[in-house]
Amino acid sequence: MRDSPKDAGTIQVMLNRLNNERLPFALKLKDKVDRGERLTDHDMQFLSKVLEDAGDARRLADRNPEFQELIARLTSLYSEITRKALENEQKSTGA
Repeated sequence: MRDSPKDAGTIQVMLNRLNNERLPFALKLKDKVDRGERLTDHDMQFLSKVLEDAGDARRLADRNPEFQELIARLTSLYSEITRKALENEQKSTGA
């Protein structure tokens, strides 16, 4: 069941946060790991917070299917960042 007024406000806040904070920082992280660099504690905290919020975003997208592709693309971006960060970490420790 779709709770439009509540969802509309939540979606607006999430899109603003995505555009102004999360996506720019995620793209910087992507560049960083693509250069072979390791993530800092701050970077890891960011990814942890994003993963915490991912469940809410998925539930919201379930009620508002027009956002499912966006959520899928963001999930793919964050997965790529974490995969590459793990590779970089393993290379740096010789694992």
